[in-house]
Amino acid sequence: MPREIKPQKSSRQILDSSRQRVTTQRTLLLDLLHRGGGHLDADELYRRARQKQPRISLSTVYRNLQLFKKLGLIEEHHFAEEHHYYETKPTTEHQHLLCLGCGKIVEFACPLSQQFKEGIGREYDFEITEVEVRMTGLCSNCRQRKGENLEAG
Repeated sequence: MPREIKPQKSSRQILDSSRQRVTTQRTLLLDLLHRGGGHLDADELYRRARQKQPRISLSTVYRNLQLFKKLGLIEEHHFAEEHHYYETKPTTEHQHLLCLGCGKIVEFACPLSQQFKEGIGREYDFEITEVEVRMTGLCSNCRQRKGENLEAG
C-alpha cells in the first residue's frame, strides 16, 4: 500500500525557506512529487506537469529534480539501470520491493534495518546514515500471468 505524503509545509514554504526563487514551475513539480503516490521518473513527472503547464520543458524538470535533490527535499532511487525514480524525502525509513515483471514498486517498513544499522555501526565503529534494502521478485499479478503463460504453452 503506497504511503500518503502529508507535507508539513507547502511547496511554496519549502522553497521560500531554501532561499530559492519560488516559481510556478518549481511549486508545481514539488506538489506533483508530494501527491505523486509513489515513485515517479522524470518522464512521468514531465507528463503530469505538462497537463497543468503545457509550456514546461523536460530540461526544466531535470534541473529542478537536481535542485530538489541538492536541497534534500527528494530522494533519487536507481531501481533499474535505465531509470531514476524520485520521491519526496520520507519522514520515516522504509524499504522497497520491486517487481521484475511489471516494475511495480511497493514500500514496506523493515524494523530489522534499524537494528542492523545500530549493531553493525557499533561493531565497526561506523556512523551509518542510511540503509537501503531492495528486494526483487514478482508481484501476484505477474506470478499469475506467468502461470497462465506456462499453462497455455
